[in-house]
Amino acid sequence: MKRLFSVALLLVTLIVRGQNYDVSLIPKDLLPYANSVVRSSEQSIEVKDLDNVTVHVKNAITILNKNGDENARVVVFHDKSRKIRYIKGTIYDSNGKLTGKFSEHEFEDVSSMNDFSLFEDTRVKHYRPSITDYPYTIVYEYEVRLNESLNFDPWWPVDRWGVAVESSSFQFVCKPDFKIRYKETDYSGNVTIASAPKGLKTYTWKAQNLKAIKKEPYSPDESNYFTNVKISPETFSYAGLKGSFTNWQELGKWEYDKLLAGRDKLPQETIDYVKDLTKDITDPKLKAKKIYEYMQSKTRYISIQVGIGGYQPFLASDVDHWNYGDCKALVNYTHALLKAVNIDSWYCVVEAGSRKISLMPDFASMNQGDHIILCIPFKNDTTWAECTSQKIPFGFLSNFTDDRIVLACTPEGGKLLHTPKYTYQQNLQSRKGTFTIAETGELTGTMNTSFKGTQYDNNEELADEPVKDQLKAIKSIYPINNLEIDQFNYKQSKDIQPVATETIKLHARDYASSDNGKLYFMLNPANRLTNLPPEVRNRITPVNINRGYTDEDEITFTLPTGYKLEKLPLNIALNKPFGKFSATMTINGDELTYHRKIELIDGTYNKDTYPDLVNFYQSVADADEYTVVLKKSN
Repeated sequence: MKRLFSVALLLVTLIVRGQNYDVSLIPKDLLPYANSVVRSSEQSIEVKDLDNVTVHVKNAITILNKNGDENARVVVFHDKSRKIRYIKGTIYDSNGKLTGKFSEHEFEDVSSMNDFSLFEDTRVKHYRPSITDYPYTIVYEYEVRLNESLNFDPWWPVDRWGVAVESSSFQFVCKPDFKIRYKETDYSGNVTIASAPKGLKTYTWKAQNLKAIKKEPYSPDESNYFTNVKISPETFSYAGLKGSFTNWQELGKWEYDKLLAGRDKLPQETIDYVKDLTKDITDPKLKAKKIYEYMQSKTRYISIQVGIGGYQPFLASDVDHWNYGDCKALVNYTHALLKAVNIDSWYCVVEAGSRKISLMPDFASMNQGDHIILCIPFKNDTTWAECTSQKIPFGFLSNFTDDRIVLACTPEGGKLLHTPKYTYQQNLQSRKGTFTIAETGELTGTMNTSFKGTQYDNNEELADEPVKDQLKAIKSIYPINNLEIDQFNYKQSKDIQPVATETIKLHARDYASSDNGKLYFMLNPANRLTNLPPEVRNRITPVNINRGYTDEDEITFTLPTGYKLEKLPLNIALNKPFGKFSATMTINGDELTYHRKIELIDGTYNKDTYPDLVNFYQSVADADEYTVVLKKSN
């Protein structure tokens, strides 16, 4: 009995000292839909002082198949306020046997800059093992020291689709007088708040046995239903600047006073120039448009690795001299130019991207938002400006920053505002085509298309391309076999409500095929739906249509003499809460007219709507494949 006790004690000791990563030990109920399983994850943040914070992370993740490889990537961000102390890791095979080790010198160190990031001076070290023998387990640990207490990494026990979790924990440690606010999303447990050694205070969150979530089409943003916890301080230090906030008004005030004030000074020569440039314009909005277009013609976007942790814009006078800037600098510069002619404007923080993500009204934090835009609050006519593009029209935000909550930093403090929403009616693509089909099957004619709202950008990349490249692109856009472009013209009207117009004169041999005195051709030559959403069983997420639109097509065909329609004409109409579709054809003598209209209405719908959405799209695709059959009269 004594010997058995000793063996048991030895086994317990081994388990305590080192986790067994044998894949067979993973609970079977965690495997459905899983590409990887987090065996254990420990994340801790300790605030030792306002300018001394330690972040410690240790993860053990089993990669079950190739689709889980991305979860084996180790990513550690760093900048001048965030220093890596160490990184180390090990690899285990499916039986839990150690097969390799890695350390920091094997990581690639690259800039994390993109075309709009607010954090242009941030870099990232990343590493992913080159392993194709599945399953395997990666265990890694790193520690980072921060000399600021403004930003804290959130806790995401599950941060992507197809990931199951055995055990994950997050602990925040601080002095009792360091106050925080936290935001829990889809967390079913209760935070544990306790006293720790050395008079410290701890907040602890834990999650266990979380099943993998299968990726579903038309899902809402993951932050709405993946468990996560966000932390924000009430008092902080950042790059030597101290501050405090508990809401957006106070945070916006700190940003204005500490990061923006005094950085909008311009040389007198430039002030005199913009005043002269606009002296004959009385309408303030047209005056702002003139200045905005001057800014676009003078400057170019470039990422700048200077400023307080990426938050502080370049001096307006420096942008004026060097003619370039990042998103912060160009917004600040445009603000300064407008100020020179007594037009107020506000520097606004936004989360950019085609997916609409708003700042959380009930939880202020500095690490929300990754881009800066400009708000010009004209009386009863608030106007917005994207300052990083040399081509975008004044007052147009496109789908990059539309319809979301942003923070305006004003002298009075932060204000939460909502950027313009482009409705499904406004996001309009309207096409008219006039074609002739010869008895030989050749198609000839013209097609005129206008693009409005967020569809203004549909073919925007064609605007400045050489004609040769434009013609090549058009052939790839329109599904017409043997398409040849005889003439092409693309124009942009850059008004407050911009419109792009495309005119094509074309011909295509053998568009219609002939067989035994019959002609066959596709009724819809230009706008066919081919990308259909897959069927999903046991859906768990709501249906989210991120952005709506309307497409209208009217195509008239002149048919060869002596042919008549052999089968029933197309006539379909669908009316659903999320959209409408109609497609009809009529024949009057030798003239066939085809009308097609689809309206997709943005919004969030019950998950049970999804099968109906799939059927809706399938019906549209079927109608788009309708083939006209003409029979020659005797």
